[in-house]
This record gives sequence, C-alpha cells and structure tokens, in this order.
Amino acid sequence: MEKNWVRIFTSSNYFRSEMVKQALEGNHIDAVLLNKQDSSHRVFGNIEVYVHQRDFSNAIEIIILNQINP
Repeated sequence: MEKNWVRIFTSSNYFRSEMVKQALEGNHIDAVLLNKQDSSHRVFGNIEVYVHQRDFSNAIEIIILNQINP
C-alpha cells in the first residue's frame, strides 16, 4: 500500500466494512479494504478500511453521519 493511507475502520464483519467503503466512495473519498481474515476460518482476523490521510476528517464525519459502528 502506498504511503499516506490511514486505517479508519476495522471490523470482523466483511459486509459492515464494505458498507463503510461504499459510503465513503459515495462521497467521493477513495477507500480500500484490506482483508486480514484467515482464509480458511473467517472467524479470525479483521477487515480494515483505509483512506488517504488528506480525507481522514471528512471520512470520520461520513462514518458518524451514517451511524456505522464496528
């Protein structure tokens, strides 16, 4: 991953992480999912959502306004 990307959201629920990513992209913020779950046992590990550092404040506001909780 390139420099200046920060983790903004972490969850063990893939669909919740995808909802965050879609909400951010719907507001013109580039977001990337990083799946750190075990490939054979989906109970171990998390899915992380990253945004560019310059978008961090706006991304937090979007997550709060959409009431997306881990």
